[in-house]
Amino acid sequence: MKLAEGAYLGFRRGADTWHARYRDRSGNQLYKALDGIRGDDYEGAKSAAEAWFEQLGSTAIRSLKRTTIRVALEAYLADLKRHGRADTARDALWRFKLAVYQDLIADLALESATRDDFLEWRDRLNTGRQARSVNRHVRAVVAGLNRALELGHVGNASAWHLKPLQDEVEEEGETAVLLSAEHRKALTAAATAPAAAFLRGLELTGARPKELATAAVSDFSGETLKLAHRKGRPPKLRVRYVVLSDEGRKFFEEQATDKLPDAPLFTEDGEQPWRRHIWAREVRAAIVKVNEKARGKARIPAGASAYSFRHARISELLQLYGIDPLTVAVQTGTSLAMIERAYLRFIPSALREKLACVASTS
Repeated sequence: MKLAEGAYLGFRRGADTWHARYRDRSGNQLYKALDGIRGDDYEGAKSAAEAWFEQLGSTAIRSLKRTTIRVALEAYLADLKRHGRADTARDALWRFKLAVYQDLIADLALESATRDDFLEWRDRLNTGRQARSVNRHVRAVVAGLNRALELGHVGNASAWHLKPLQDEVEEEGETAVLLSAEHRKALTAAATAPAAAFLRGLELTGARPKELATAAVSDFSGETLKLAHRKGRPPKLRVRYVVLSDEGRKFFEEQATDKLPDAPLFTEDGEQPWRRHIWAREVRAAIVKVNEKARGKARIPAGASAYSFRHARISELLQLYGIDPLTVAVQTGTSLAMIERAYLRFIPSALREKLACVASTS
């Protein structure tokens, strides 16, 4: 088990003995058998290992920090900012405030927190939320606590490594909520002016909301819109250029008018770029407003979100406009595998049209 950067506590089965290991920055390894400690005395073994690490002096670990989960997560946020990752820190802080800071687990000592503590926390978090949302919050906390261990905070990483909830699905797989053109028009009309512009931008590009929220005026060339998102483990920045329709070019020209190149294309209030919890709040308010009067099929379906505008764009490019899946994947920054999984019912018709063209030329 990793106690701090380069400092580890291990248990050898068979002999049932504890041992400590330290790796310095040059990669050299130091070992120490922790004699005289019972196999079931984890706390005793950890204390002995920490005492040995401290004896190694400044070449080992500066100090072991015994803190609460809240303090450990705050150390992670500070580390993100120190490394220039302000956007990641802002998103993580929003999740921690929502999922951790108001919960009992926040003030629990990190080193004494158990798997049961984290399972019970997740159960509380799961009340009224979809499993995929809970899993995202849990992943953010796990990343924060893992980094806290590297920063010298004492804890047991196996306590918070929870198996994801069974019904986790990727965002592109959320095909259950597809908004019709009438739904989107009603939502845009009911939203505030800044939110309406943001939703219209999603509708014209099929962008992920976070991608569009971070797009700057300089990303619009007059013909295309540069969008970027991080994907994979470890996450890599993936950049693409969305080709805009005539309607899309005119719309983005209006958004870019009288703005500096580094200014965001879309803002909450004229200055602040859109944040996830703010656009979610705006969309929920617009849904409530529409559904107060709408009846039958005109009502906005449950679970609709800003992301539903992306789903609608992808499905309509495939179904209504007959764009081939590969082009749609490139335009929207997804994969053919994801399109097959999430929009499979639209692909056969596009394929038949292509086969018909092949047949007519042979």
